[in-house]
Amino acid sequence: MVSSVLVLALMQSGALCARRFRGGRNPQPRRSPPPPTYRADRGDTTESFPLDFTAVEENMDNFMTQVKNLAQSLYPCSAQRLDHDMKLNLLENASVTCNDGSPAGYYLKESRGSRRWLIFLEGGWYCFNKENCDSRYETMRTLMSSSKWAQTKTGTGILSPLPEENPHWWNANMVYIPYCSSDVWSGATPKTEQNGYAFMGSLIIQEVVKELLNKGLDSAKVLLLAGSSAGGTGVLLNVDHVAELLEGLGHTGIQVRGLSDSGWFLDNKQYHNTDCLDAVSCAPTETIKRGIKYWGGVVPERCRQTHEGEEWNCFFGYRVFPSIKSPVFVFQWLFDEAQLTVDNIQLTGQPVQESQWRYIQNLGIELRNTLKDVPAMFAPACLSHEVITRNYWTDIQVKGTSLPRALYCWDRSLNDNRNNKAPPKGCPVHLIDSCPWPHCNPTCPTIRNQFTGQEIDGVQFLKHMGFDVQKMAQQQGMDPGKLLGMLSSGS
Repeated sequence: MVSSVLVLALMQSGALCARRFRGGRNPQPRRSPPPPTYRADRGDTTESFPLDFTAVEENMDNFMTQVKNLAQSLYPCSAQRLDHDMKLNLLENASVTCNDGSPAGYYLKESRGSRRWLIFLEGGWYCFNKENCDSRYETMRTLMSSSKWAQTKTGTGILSPLPEENPHWWNANMVYIPYCSSDVWSGATPKTEQNGYAFMGSLIIQEVVKELLNKGLDSAKVLLLAGSSAGGTGVLLNVDHVAELLEGLGHTGIQVRGLSDSGWFLDNKQYHNTDCLDAVSCAPTETIKRGIKYWGGVVPERCRQTHEGEEWNCFFGYRVFPSIKSPVFVFQWLFDEAQLTVDNIQLTGQPVQESQWRYIQNLGIELRNTLKDVPAMFAPACLSHEVITRNYWTDIQVKGTSLPRALYCWDRSLNDNRNNKAPPKGCPVHLIDSCPWPHCNPTCPTIRNQFTGQEIDGVQFLKHMGFDVQKMAQQQGMDPGKLLGMLSSGS
């Protein structure tokens, strides 16, 4: 009875909506529905539809599949009347600021009825002394000030409200926190006449969370704290802080989780040393050692106790991860462009030397080793940086599983664990490429020649880098043609 009434109501509303849609001035082309895989087995059924379905409990999965399929078919129509953009909100607490003292803030798109919240931390390197912060302020002011922020922002990738681009989180409440603290989201220091800049990244996150409690977060079931690059590292540094904040305020029912994208950096030795002038040229450990003092950086308490006196260690994923209590999913390219940049490996211009090639391969090996004990992770053998807000993020696969699918499996496994259910079969959450070269995975993002703009396939890229097919085939004991064929197929 409940199912019949609800489906009938949806069909009637769909008919009315369709009439309005056909009569509109600017009808949009119908969007193709998302893959059925996600419709049939989503784990967020009770989170997106706060209704009492006790009358159909015995056949809930099938019922919800029909309802969601119908809702998806009506989506293009309803989209005509929805504003997908996130709206800028400056913090009410004016004492929590960007570097230059302007108010920090966040972009918000609410999703009525959803109890899932996604808070995204923007990335964008950092500065660690007055000289390079002054330079950053002149060249990248929106990363240090809110004075020129746009009033709206359109979500892409995992922030998109479109099911075909964001098959599992499209219906969540979306929050985008712009990065304007230049401190890897770690600082807790206000602006003074002496230092000239505020570094309040950690406090900005906490203040945003507290404001969102008055906008529906108080009734949330799941809060996913996500971020890319410096924002990805910020997730590792702050996910437990957010969970502790909510628990301290009495919101113990909110499940806090983390998603770190391209923020799992290594404190390895550079390919060759250079003068430490800015965040790009300095060794990773040196910039963080200087930065944490300049920012008044705050790290997770358990990690601080482990590395007392050397808290800079907590900015590196494999060192901080063992101390994190909240569930965290780690995405990391095995050949991250930002990591190679700080390691002084340049992959443009002249083909790389053999010693550089060995360094790059060893980097992939080192990264694999640091990720082997991370329960939920996704690591393609690609040369790139950041992914979850890219519109191609659904295309990346490891061993036949896409990133959105892996995130869905992780989300579902956490729900099943809470309900003492067995983990679903054929739903992997620990995925790492085994091939040893950059871009040996055929689903890697397209590389373009920086001079001509033309696309470069994986084999062309390796040749451009100075990859010696003949020598490598000899080392592997195989025919060069067979090796090229394997590279082309991503084997």
